[in-house]
Amino acid sequence: MTRRWRPSLAFVLGGALAGTLALSFIGLVALRYLGPVLGFKVAAAGLGLTITAATAGLGWLLLRLLLRPIRALEAYATAQERGADAPRPRHFGTRETAATAVRVIAMAEAARDREATIRAFTDHVTHELKTPVAAIRAAAELMQDGGALPPEDARLLAEIDGARVQLEAQLAALRRAAQAREVRHLGQSRLADLLPALQADFPALQITATGDTLALPIAAEGMAIVLAQMLRNAAEHEAGQVRLEAALTPEGVSLDIIDDGCGISLGNEARVFEPFFTTRRAAGGTGMGLAVVRNLLSAHRAGVTLCTGQPTRFRILFGVTATD
Repeated sequence: MTRRWRPSLAFVLGGALAGTLALSFIGLVALRYLGPVLGFKVAAAGLGLTITAATAGLGWLLLRLLLRPIRALEAYATAQERGADAPRPRHFGTRETAATAVRVIAMAEAARDREATIRAFTDHVTHELKTPVAAIRAAAELMQDGGALPPEDARLLAEIDGARVQLEAQLAALRRAAQAREVRHLGQSRLADLLPALQADFPALQITATGDTLALPIAAEGMAIVLAQMLRNAAEHEAGQVRLEAALTPEGVSLDIIDDGCGISLGNEARVFEPFFTTRRAAGGTGMGLAVVRNLLSAHRAGVTLCTGQPTRFRILFGVTATD
């Protein structure tokens, strides 16, 4: 299979510039010689139409070699981001746009395959563990229905059933974490629109906000999931007040979540985003809440970090700048 020749970007731009200058020069020379013969008005009109047509041809060539492949690549990337099927771009234009397109397509397909692998692994694990978990649950219920048990056996049975409940919670959290990597909440949202519902869901917290009219580059549904988890974490750490601060920074849109809870120990700060890490295992914590938040934000080109010191401050930074 022969490799198709493609012009370089410098050749295309240089050729277009040289062609434009050449047309102007040729027009002046032609007007000098044709003017006395045809009349300057007729010659100027004819040369003007000719130069306009030739310039339009150069413009069409630039659109074909530069704009068309860029738009095709943009449409392909947008479809991949939304999880929709889209054909690969067929026209790459110059060598540089062709090389860029090939790398972008390879990166998009690698990301898609990685997400598919994670989803398949998660689905397989949760499916395979459902059967033994259901068997443990059934056995525990039968033993409980069989009559009074000795104290030691009853205590052991309670521990087994508690482990079963914890395992079911972990599997549910694992599915949520995997789903958070896939679902795209495209759009914008504002804290002012989200605060009433959040306050109703967490009546024990006093929630205040600054920058609440700033547009956050994520749809309201996704932002509500993130904030609900962050507020739940604050409530679990004995917070009574939570402050939300949205601002526009040179890096993008930032959102700080600050609470007056008991805080996070220095030894645990580096592990708070680790899946399944929790200090509330006995209270039913799964350790997947912040992992879900990080996965969901990662799918929207955003990140979340824990700022050191007191009070507890989590910072979300969206890489795409939004405006009011």
